[in-house]
Amino acid sequence: MLRPFSRARRKVRRWSMSQIEDRLAAAGIVLPQPNAPVANYVPFVRQGDLVHISGQVSLDASGGIRGVVGEDVDLETAQRAARLCGLSLLAQMRAACEGDLDRVARVIKLCGFVQAGPGFFEIPKVINGASDLMVETFGDAGRHARSAVGVYRLPMNFAVEVDAVVAIS
Repeated sequence: MLRPFSRARRKVRRWSMSQIEDRLAAAGIVLPQPNAPVANYVPFVRQGDLVHISGQVSLDASGGIRGVVGEDVDLETAQRAARLCGLSLLAQMRAACEGDLDRVARVIKLCGFVQAGPGFFEIPKVINGASDLMVETFGDAGRHARSAVGVYRLPMNFAVEVDAVVAIS
């Protein structure tokens, strides 16, 4: 039985770096392993050409960035926290695309949540840490609609959480 051409091509592409992976490597960006869920949910759901990615918190190998922004965490650190969330989103995108980030056709929307103190109002500036990473990674296809919300508490005291909807091919 003959295999469809697209399937054979996809199999070959797994052995070489994608253009997006090349761009990340040139920028010195190494993606983390996708985070496993910590409760009763899945990391992403693919429906047709859309992928809904569950919220990714500001976690890294050192334990991440935790605390209340505007009290324990300053703006610059909170922006780094949002970038960490963006890196985890990219890792989940790669998993949803079977290892090929070139299949991401468009970042449609990011929803960012900031564990903000009562006097902190720079929520959109914080989430720029994730938004800027999407544009840096995907160019115009990384420009997206967005929500940026200050919240009272986030899971495990993380400073920032971001979820995403992306279109893939």
